[in-house]
Amino acid sequence: MTDVTGRVAIITGGASGIGEATARLLASEGALVVIADVDDDRGSALAASIGATYAHLDVADEDNWARMVASVVAELGDISILVNNAGVAASTPIATASTADWNRVIAVNLTGTFFGMRAVAASMKAAGGGAIINTSSVAGLVGTPGISAYVASKWGIRGLTKSAAMDLGPDNIRVLSVHPGAIDTPMSPAGDRKPGGQIIPRWGQPEEVARMILFLAADATFSTGSEFVIDGGFTAR
Repeated sequence: MTDVTGRVAIITGGASGIGEATARLLASEGALVVIADVDDDRGSALAASIGATYAHLDVADEDNWARMVASVVAELGDISILVNNAGVAASTPIATASTADWNRVIAVNLTGTFFGMRAVAASMKAAGGGAIINTSSVAGLVGTPGISAYVASKWGIRGLTKSAAMDLGPDNIRVLSVHPGAIDTPMSPAGDRKPGGQIIPRWGQPEEVARMILFLAADATFSTGSEFVIDGGFTAR
């Protein structure tokens, strides 16, 4: 595995779920991890426990992005890994969805991903290149009823990843999307964990997605603009 020791890595939504698992794994591999989140208490505690840095970040606020990136570069150096993982969901069936819920989901999931890539691009170029991993979903590959805004945002991330890969490729910046299926995280629906159509008869764990993200950041050196699915076979149907 390619060494990530000393590489500066920002992980949004890093205080819990897939973000937390990714922060723990990258820190254990020697990366200089920045946990970016709005959950200051949990994020700060996690950062202290794994030797990382915590930064308050509302991903839907472009000024917040600019301030955070400037601070990270000043304190740790140029950024070479960005994991755009922060996300929210809401019930937004087409006939009854509120505009407020739609706007919030798109702002955090899709616009926040755009803001993040734009904010780190200059620093990654200065670092000689890097990797951006955007967390989409199987909902970015298939339609799902009742969560139209979430589905739109995750399909948007998929397309945005491809365009960004072409824009940033000349600067040796790779951009990839991961598409988790049923993963046992705080964001997942409450209730039992029976298989939801995947071939593997269980839910996935955040650590399994984290290992995929580490592979993409470190070893997938000739991959860019591509989707990487981690869904227990859900989309094989």
